[in-house]
Amino acid sequence: MTTLEQPLVKAVGAKAAKRLAALDLETAGDLLRHYPRRYAQRGELTDLDSLAEGEYVTVMAEVEKVQGRRITKKPGYLLEVTVTDGSGTLTLTFFGKGAHVPERELPPGTRGLFAGKVSFYRSGRGIKRQLVHPEYKALPGSAGADAAREFAEELIPVYPAAKGLTSWQIADCVRMVLDTADLGAESLPEQVRKRHRLIGLSEAWHGIHRPEDMAEAGRARKRLKWDEAFVLQTALAQRRRAAAELAATPRPPRAEGLLTEFDARLPFELTEGQRVVGAEIAADLARTHPMHRLLQGDVGAGKTVVGLRAILQVVDAGGQAALLAPTEVLAQQHHRSIVAMLGPLAKSGQLGGGEHATRVALLTGSQGAKARREGLLDAASGAAGIVIGTHALLQEHVQFADLGLVVIDEQHRFGVEQRDALREKATGGRPHVLVMTATPIPRTVAMTVYGDLDTSALTQLPAGRSPIATHVVPAGNRAYWDRAWERIREEAGQGRQAYVVCPRIGDDDLPEESPPGETPPEEDEGARRPPLAVLDVAPKLGEGPLHGLRLDVLHGRMHPDDKDAVMRRFADGELDVLVATTVIEVGVDVPNSTVMVVMDADRFGVSQLHQLRGRVGRGRHPGLCLLVTDAAEESKARERLAAVASTLDGFELSRLDLEQRREGDVLGESQSGRRSSLRLLTLLSDEDIIREARTEAATLVDADPELRDHPALAAELAALLDEERAEYLEKA
Repeated sequence: MTTLEQPLVKAVGAKAAKRLAALDLETAGDLLRHYPRRYAQRGELTDLDSLAEGEYVTVMAEVEKVQGRRITKKPGYLLEVTVTDGSGTLTLTFFGKGAHVPERELPPGTRGLFAGKVSFYRSGRGIKRQLVHPEYKALPGSAGADAAREFAEELIPVYPAAKGLTSWQIADCVRMVLDTADLGAESLPEQVRKRHRLIGLSEAWHGIHRPEDMAEAGRARKRLKWDEAFVLQTALAQRRRAAAELAATPRPPRAEGLLTEFDARLPFELTEGQRVVGAEIAADLARTHPMHRLLQGDVGAGKTVVGLRAILQVVDAGGQAALLAPTEVLAQQHHRSIVAMLGPLAKSGQLGGGEHATRVALLTGSQGAKARREGLLDAASGAAGIVIGTHALLQEHVQFADLGLVVIDEQHRFGVEQRDALREKATGGRPHVLVMTATPIPRTVAMTVYGDLDTSALTQLPAGRSPIATHVVPAGNRAYWDRAWERIREEAGQGRQAYVVCPRIGDDDLPEESPPGETPPEEDEGARRPPLAVLDVAPKLGEGPLHGLRLDVLHGRMHPDDKDAVMRRFADGELDVLVATTVIEVGVDVPNSTVMVVMDADRFGVSQLHQLRGRVGRGRHPGLCLLVTDAAEESKARERLAAVASTLDGFELSRLDLEQRREGDVLGESQSGRRSSLRLLTLLSDEDIIREARTEAATLVDADPELRDHPALAAELAALLDEERAEYLEKA
């Protein structure tokens, strides 16, 4: 009997196990969870015109023509087998003496499965698709084919495969394991299965790998999706329960204090969304267990004001707040903007300071010794109620008098260990935690990736925000190209400013680091020139179409003092054009900026482009974002850019972003390169399953927190949460 933990070398043999290792399949359980991508049905041929270049495919087609000939160059013989789906064609190319075998085995009229990597070649009749030396298997009933039981009646499972490992070879290995495997006890409670009309686990695994019809495959997929969702939601439910039992110092609102004075100074009305979310956060801060809240909002939705009001409530209650930013540019920007918003309320102990004033300290890695000592002393003594910084806040010698709130801006830029290091600096219980992101998150992602957090969303933009028009500019269209730079000159002529964004710094560097998941799909890249670089583009613009304008550069390799100086000059209106990398992506707020030109825009992800264009149109003048690309008009890259240009709704774009890239491991393993824990469950299309599983898991954990009455579920959870993932969940 084969157990799910048994190494594949014992289950299928050394040769097959070595091939399967290429797909990161090491145990019998790994193999059974390597589910079919789709099912081929006898009589239904694959749409050959849909095959993409570079894709490794398994197709079902019928041999139309076989043509072999001798050639003068090595290897001496060339065989071309043309297969068809009834409309399109695909050429199977074989070279050398071995080509005589498929010539005998694949006569015209043969239907079969053919597997290989799609390549394109030019012939006298245009571009054609081909598979070079493909693996193949003739189907029963075809000319020259031997009968095979697995293809006689059943659907044909088509598995994700790899070079040297075909779909039908994987199917053979699955059959060997499935026929002998002990599938273990049910991890999904019986009452849950009954309520949601789910089949048993053994029936599900047989049904997904060897279904008699699509209805059986559908029932199997639904059950196995439930397994993935339920185990994950159980882990998150346990975390929510554990967090609720931790102690924290309550920080209730104060009737007359810093927050009241700040609200009175605001030159604008809070939106309804800001008031509602602010009330939720205020109630959380007043409780005796730590707040764990995710605040998400679209670009310009006013998250900073909401976060600052939470900070002031904690300061009013005698505590301190730390604001952690991912870059020095953003930390310095936060420091300047918060000091400006507070005015005399940020000048405690200084002439002109308000009655309830505090201090705002800044701690970054590049500070001079004197400024750093002052910041450290203000934080440790409690003189600074607000401490803003980068990773420098995480260092051991940074101490707080009474850390009551941790605010993490652009949380996806920080690892779990970094967030935990700051949280541990609190004394007398855990601090409250507010996580902010300007990257809108689909609801199902929030229920999984951030399922242990309470979630608030700001969807309403503050009054006064100007519209942003977005257009795709084909780099090869000279008229459009020239017009892009004319627009910058026109805006500069009216006293306004512009950004030009490039993917690289220059001097043979790599692209600036993007957030996890933000890299566009590799298939859009192909064998293209390197991405455009700031240090190359800036002088060409200064000497060419933008000659005479005040232009400077900003990128991640500059000394922090130089970066801050450039940003100050730009913010003060001393520069017309800033040529930068994505270092300006978040937090940079210059209301006078009205135009952004993104070079090689197809090299950026959807959410990243949305973040970038949010840097313009922040004042009373409308914004313009031009996405320059040399990608082909019919390419996926152009589809992405067209989608960004078509809407300013970040929540809609976040769904598109998730659809077009791999979801990664929702437990954080995507950053370590490991395979996702979600094989079937999709975060966008399976919202109903995720929501129902969340409810069921919460009910079960409330009744049985340690899962003592559900040993099979506890074992499944332990298998999912190995040592590394358990540490991740413990700290996150």
